[in-house]
Amino acid sequence: MYPLPIEKWKPVNRALYKMSLPVALLIWLLPMLAVLVTSIRSSDELARGNYWGWPEHFALWANYHEALTTSPMLHYFWNSCLITVPAVIGSIALASMAGFALAIYRFRGNMLLFGTFVAGNFVPVQILMIPVRDLSLQLGLFNTVSALILFHTAFQTGFCALFLRNFIKQLPFELIEAARIEGASEWKVYFRIVLPLIRPALAALGILVFTFVWNDYFWALCLTQGDEAAPITVGVAALKGQWTTAWNLVSAGSILAALPSVAMFFAMQRQFIAGLTFGATKG
Repeated sequence: MYPLPIEKWKPVNRALYKMSLPVALLIWLLPMLAVLVTSIRSSDELARGNYWGWPEHFALWANYHEALTTSPMLHYFWNSCLITVPAVIGSIALASMAGFALAIYRFRGNMLLFGTFVAGNFVPVQILMIPVRDLSLQLGLFNTVSALILFHTAFQTGFCALFLRNFIKQLPFELIEAARIEGASEWKVYFRIVLPLIRPALAALGILVFTFVWNDYFWALCLTQGDEAAPITVGVAALKGQWTTAWNLVSAGSILAALPSVAMFFAMQRQFIAGLTFGATKG
């Protein structure tokens, strides 16, 4: 029923597995390495067709400085911060309350509501493009940071509620009953009992939602126009020229756009792993 541990594999299979890991890792990292190396190439090398060779001249400072100064990259970066942080906090706050209600309370339509959260995660976002764009125009939110915050919060709440409901469901219900017997209100049970116990799950979910929202390009393209409310993903696309594209600048902008999510993952790696393995063992 369960996969056989690697230590119990046959020596030949175990050796092949260990040899294939570096190869698979290299293939997976190859596009990222290509972007990283391209970001430090000079424009002359790219014009001569030196795409895969080792750079003859390192233009690290020149490329990154030009990527930051030739376009309002810092403005895009600030917009991404304004969009991502409230969306992460709002979606996790709403989802934790929804997950608490779905996991703890028994009421008519509980499973139907839970099924709605699950089904919403399978709806292709392309289907929602025109209705969401029209709604943002009707509400006067088109091309504003508020529109992206609102819609990211709405779309991420379903996934977060599904995620947190399953975690809260694993908690011992006796703790909640004991708190109620001691006279604790439902809000106090939620804040003092449930939230501290699911802190690893909240950390893991925060990293996931931060990555989803920060790297979003689809809704940023649909709900913004121009530079006023555009996040950094749209800003990287703006580095493309009308007739020619300086791929070294695009690569440098891509590296700058990816740094916050990568840094956040490594900063909270321990909490992320603890959240994914939360409830995996007993005792």
